[in-house]
Amino acid sequence: MSIPVGTIGTLAEGALHAQLKEWYRRQGDLIEHPVGGFVVDIVRGDLLIEIQTGGFTPLRRKVQAFPDDRRIRVVAPIAVENRIIRIGEGGEVLSSRRSPKRGRLEEVFGRLVALPELLGRFELEVLLIEQQELRTHQPGKAFRRRGWVVQGRSLVRVIESIVIPDAAAAAAVLPADLPAMFHTGDIAAAAAISRRTAQQMAYCLRRMGQIEPVGKSGNAVTYARTG
Repeated sequence: MSIPVGTIGTLAEGALHAQLKEWYRRQGDLIEHPVGGFVVDIVRGDLLIEIQTGGFTPLRRKVQAFPDDRRIRVVAPIAVENRIIRIGEGGEVLSSRRSPKRGRLEEVFGRLVALPELLGRFELEVLLIEQQELRTHQPGKAFRRRGWVVQGRSLVRVIESIVIPDAAAAAAVLPADLPAMFHTGDIAAAAAISRRTAQQMAYCLRRMGQIEPVGKSGNAVTYARTG
């Protein structure tokens, strides 16, 4: 089995974004349509849809510039299943394996840190997906992957859609069994996520006014829900 070399270039240009846009579009949608001085991925009536496969930093100016009478939805994919395909110089498949790492809904907070206070001005739709990740070998690069560089990602299927419309819904992602006062270590343990992801959740929810610092436990800040 081989993959045409041109396919690798297409992936590098953003195949996942293009495929998600095609999966999401409906009859009557306007694609790549100008609104408020920006180009919007999909315009569906009064709804502006932005598909963001990377960080959210570029969205800040867009969200703030869009007219107040337009609804805004940011669609963010998280790969809960990922197949890693290594491609040779001629486009041949050298290996294909399923990654042991599975994405989690909570990881979206790592992107939300760019504009947590704007959630509610836009609604967030997280797509849990299965994807393929193509890698080629480039000696001297990607040291941790021993020279295997990610060339692009492509969509296999959408598994589930989860809508987070506002700050209260974002706070509902916290584990329900947290104690009344908790720190990021408690979040990490209860949700079975990394401490870094728990810290990103706490940062966002604090900026959203959903949790507040109430003290310290050793060197860790303790929080309580505000609601």
